[in-house]
Amino acid sequence: MSAVPESAGAEHGHRRVPVPEPAGHGSPEAPPQERDGHTEAEEERQVSARRIADRVLSCPDVADLSRGPFGVVATYLPGGLVPGVAVRDDAIEVDIVARYGRPLPEVADLVRDAIGDLAAGRRVDVTIADVVRDDGGRKE
Repeated sequence: MSAVPESAGAEHGHRRVPVPEPAGHGSPEAPPQERDGHTEAEEERQVSARRIADRVLSCPDVADLSRGPFGVVATYLPGGLVPGVAVRDDAIEVDIVARYGRPLPEVADLVRDAIGDLAAGRRVDVTIADVVRDDGGRKE
């Protein structure tokens, strides 16, 4: 039931314009539910970013995650962040440090395959920020 009186907008011969009801919980127009100051979407993003980082780091050709050349590739969380993974509405950006050996396009494809089921239909962009040898040295 609307809090607007039935006669709203009808005085002085004007047409009455319907006033939409406020969106209820679960409706497409409803704002995301908040729990402890975080929306469900933010909580999902946090879980996804951590799981994506774990999967990427489990790839044998990935030495580490990178925050990118300007340090901005990360998912910021309360009390910390997940470096090297940026989860956005339309895409997931992953910046990695690859191990020298396998062709880099193959490494990127392996990373995409490793996290494909966590992408939820989003595009996965993989950037290889650096390449290191197995002994930890940079490959020039």
